[in-house]
Order: sequence, then structure tokens, then C-alpha cells
Amino acid sequence: MTRVLRRVNRIVLALAGLLLLVGGGAALAAGLDLSVPSWWPWSGPHDVLLSRSERQHWRGEGWWWPVVIAVLGLVVLLALWWLLAQFRRARLAEVVVDSGDGEEAVLRGRALEAVLEADAAAQDGVARARVALTGNRAAPRTRVALLLEPYASPGEALTALSSEALGNARTSTGLGALPTEARLRAVKHRARRVT
Repeated sequence: MTRVLRRVNRIVLALAGLLLLVGGGAALAAGLDLSVPSWWPWSGPHDVLLSRSERQHWRGEGWWWPVVIAVLGLVVLLALWWLLAQFRRARLAEVVVDSGDGEEAVLRGRALEAVLEADAAAQDGVARARVALTGNRAAPRTRVALLLEPYASPGEALTALSSEALGNARTSTGLGALPTEARLRAVKHRARRVT
């Protein structure tokens, strides 16, 4: 989903940029009174973008305003969908686990996330942990956010996360690898006064 969303974002931005560049270039060329081809939409600096007859051409038709409102409504709905899609993170719903007898079992993604969060938060120096599974069912990936206590060592926290929480998850699910992106932050605290 995120790969598709990235591709759609790039296409939409490229098309919008191209449209703005062409429209702006055409208006600028006419405004600067440059020599333009005969098919150019505007011929000089005193030419208007839309003439009065062009603006009022379809107003008398009964179908005009419903079509305009429907198209604008569709544009607004597509813009809202696109905006909401930016904030939605694709989370993995389930993970395929090799049960050892040639069959596959399915593990809920939320359950694995909850176990990983509990294991990570149980480490010394970790105040809170958040885990999100991404990727696909057969090759999941994790994003881990650790909130560290002021006394915690980031290197030790990463080592413990890799060997304990992620190691247990790899062992219990039978995964050969569990690629992980870890983000560490420290708890905000006041400085201690020394007397």
C-alpha cells in the first residue's frame, strides 16, 4: 500500500507540476508579448484568459450546473481520500507461521505486535515501546519506537531488543529474519540539581 501510495503521489505531483508549468508558461509568454505560434491560447498582454462569451457559453443549459457541482464534488472527495491516505499506515494483519508439519498457521499481526511491545518494554531502561508490523505475510518487517529512560544506554537497548524481543519473535514464528527499523527517543526530564 505504501509503495502504491508513493507512486500515486509522484504521478499526481508530476502531472500537477506539468500542468502548472505549461499554463504559467503560456500566460507568461502572452503577458510578456513574446512572439507565440498562431495556435497559442493567448496572443498578447491585453488578451484575457476567458472571454465573456466563453464564460457564459454553457450557463443557459439545464445540465451545466449539475455537472459542474458533480465534478467539483468528485474532485473534493478524491482530494479528501488522498489526504486521509497520507496518514494511514499500512499494518500487517497476519503473519504466516510454519507449523513444522508442512502446513502453515496464521498469526494475527496485532498479537505479535503486542508481544513484541511487552518484551521490549520489559527491558531495563525502556519506559515505553511501540511496534508496527509491515511488509507481507511471508516476510514481515517491524518498526519499533523505544522511549528510553534518562539513564539507559541506546547501544544496550538496541542489543537487548535484537537479542531478546526480536530473537524470541523470530524463534516463535520460525522466521529466518525479521528486518527491523528502530527509533530511539529519551524521556523528557528535568535536570537534577547538585548541592
